[in-house]
Amino acid sequence: MSDFAIFQTGGKQYRVKVGDVIKVEKLDATGDVTFDHVLMLGETVGTPTIDGARVVATVVEQKRD
Repeated sequence: MSDFAIFQTGGKQYRVKVGDVIKVEKLDATGDVTFDHVLMLGETVGTPTIDGARVVATVVEQKRD
């Protein structure tokens, strides 16, 4: 497992590591979400993405700003 990952969703890129809590825009989901558009995983850089890599997250709250 790598120290961090960079993934893309909703036209934006997010840098995360295990245990991070982030705010993701344009996401309509509940429960667990899998992001498979991983651009970087530790020192490994995708061309443009890394085959088979994914970031799994849990939606903890839905808000409207």
